[in-house]
Amino acid sequence: MKIPWLPSIAALAVVGAVIRAAFFTPLEAKQGAAQKIFYIHVPAAWVAFLAFGLVAIASAIYLWLRDPRLDQFAESSAEVGVVFTTVVLITGPIWAKPIWGTYWAWWDVRLVSTLFLWFIYVAYIVLRGAVESPDMRARYSAVLGILGALLIPFIHLSVYLFATMHPRPIVGKPSAPSLPNEMLLTLFISLISFTLLYLAFVRARYRYAVERDAMILRREDA
Repeated sequence: MKIPWLPSIAALAVVGAVIRAAFFTPLEAKQGAAQKIFYIHVPAAWVAFLAFGLVAIASAIYLWLRDPRLDQFAESSAEVGVVFTTVVLITGPIWAKPIWGTYWAWWDVRLVSTLFLWFIYVAYIVLRGAVESPDMRARYSAVLGILGALLIPFIHLSVYLFATMHPRPIVGKPSAPSLPNEMLLTLFISLISFTLLYLAFVRARYRYAVERDAMILRREDA
């Protein structure tokens, strides 16, 4: 289904969210302006986890149905997920330096496991380019896509299982202090806008995958 307005709406939503976060959202009392990276870092992480989770679901169904459209979607979502995970890995250290005094800590399980997640799906992309047989490429990629997504709940639970610099989640936790309403609204807008951007990226990447595979089939039939 064609949605020609989606990329424009997504881009405008992201720009609006960034402007609201930068100029119309109050400063956090302890972290000051550095905390505003939160409105990019957290939505990017949400979208990355969403992307890889959908890769796993599409891959599992592909192994059952062997529908190439599921493989094309998984490929597209994985590449977009890598982009957003890269944003997470860039914004995290930028935020960490003024707050924690360091860009990176190798003993922080959430940091290292997120980097490992990024490597897994970069390997997923490399694997797809290294295997020539379409059926074998799809099956191998599906297995790796499923296994990689198993790391997502571990990353989420790492702040409960290990001593990390990352705080435990407070948003949506009635027993813990939460963000002021203005900050919660900005976070919600950012989450929606980044999700729209994910949909726009995946839609464009999926269309490319479909057209590429159709061209390959035409060449083989010629």
